[in-house]
Amino acid sequence: MTRKRRNHSPEFKAKVALAAAKGDKTLSELAQQFSLHANQITTWKQELLKNASSIFDGKSPLAKVNDVKEVDKLHAKIGQLTMENGFFGQGARSLNRAQRKDSLDKTNKVSITRQCQMLNIARSTAYYCPIGISDDELALRKTIDEIHLEHPYMGSRRIRTELVKLGKNVNRKRVIRLMIAMGIGAVYPKQRTTIADKSHKIYPYLLRDIDIVYANQVWAIDITYIPMKKGFLYLVAIIDWYSRKILSSRLSNTMDTQFCLDALDEALKLYGKPEIFNSDQGSQFTSNEFTAKLKANDIRISMDGKGCWVDNVMIERFWRSLKYEEVYLKAYETPKEAELEISHYIVFYNEQRYHQSLNDLTPDQVFFARQRFAA
Repeated sequence: MTRKRRNHSPEFKAKVALAAAKGDKTLSELAQQFSLHANQITTWKQELLKNASSIFDGKSPLAKVNDVKEVDKLHAKIGQLTMENGFFGQGARSLNRAQRKDSLDKTNKVSITRQCQMLNIARSTAYYCPIGISDDELALRKTIDEIHLEHPYMGSRRIRTELVKLGKNVNRKRVIRLMIAMGIGAVYPKQRTTIADKSHKIYPYLLRDIDIVYANQVWAIDITYIPMKKGFLYLVAIIDWYSRKILSSRLSNTMDTQFCLDALDEALKLYGKPEIFNSDQGSQFTSNEFTAKLKANDIRISMDGKGCWVDNVMIERFWRSLKYEEVYLKAYETPKEAELEISHYIVFYNEQRYHQSLNDLTPDQVFFARQRFAA
């Protein structure tokens, strides 16, 4: 049976997706504002970013409709077809309870009572208002992140033990759930616990036994979790392997491919291109859109595998510096504030922070002294 993930009106989905794409609020704040599950908002944002260009290609029905009334009629027709041919009639009962609840649409002409009957859920479920992430959970996430930075080799079992020692009596399943949500996993000599997409091609690891001796030889990318006063964000950064210079970064309220592409575009524009681009096997980096961008620039693609754990340790050093010297000292109120303050820190890190591993030079000094643009 074909699965239709939602049945909300096109107008409502567009409103939520645009709010998420704007980036002024965290995912938990948006979930509370619109009474939606965070995963639903993430999906709509990704679809908006993926399909936005079709509006301007001349093929979209909306591009050919100039009259406002006709647009309204078209939206109404789309909503009607979605209701009649979509989710309710095509396997909603095969989904779990949470997914069925997410498909409820209070703006739909079909009554809530009837929707609940069709979805086989209690009517009271429709009126439950989900709450954002609690202050206690945000504090717990921050503590987990601190433990992970201090002991990156620890898995969920040992992190849970550390939490108990700190007086936080949580079970291991909850620790696992939070670590997955935060996108972190133990760094140790085995394949990294990265969320991969089995449908994506995995590329070989190219850095084994290679001497990295100049800038723009190898770039690497990674994503980390940024706690805020209310909610959290994800930060992606591209680093030059030789100089440790941060070439570009982006913040997002969802862990999707687009903000990784934006960071890559900026790095390529500002610094040319590397010979090799290394990443883990996360779905953002193995996506067709991301790898196509690298191939279009004739960049060799390398992906971490077994035996390559030391690379994760190297990029974790920057995350550690960023968080202990910047993030943990502040409680960002808004994504804009986080973006501004983190950008300021990265400028400091590149231009003024001396590194013992770089013979007490800054990343900028090393990068521009040993830069070689790939042909």
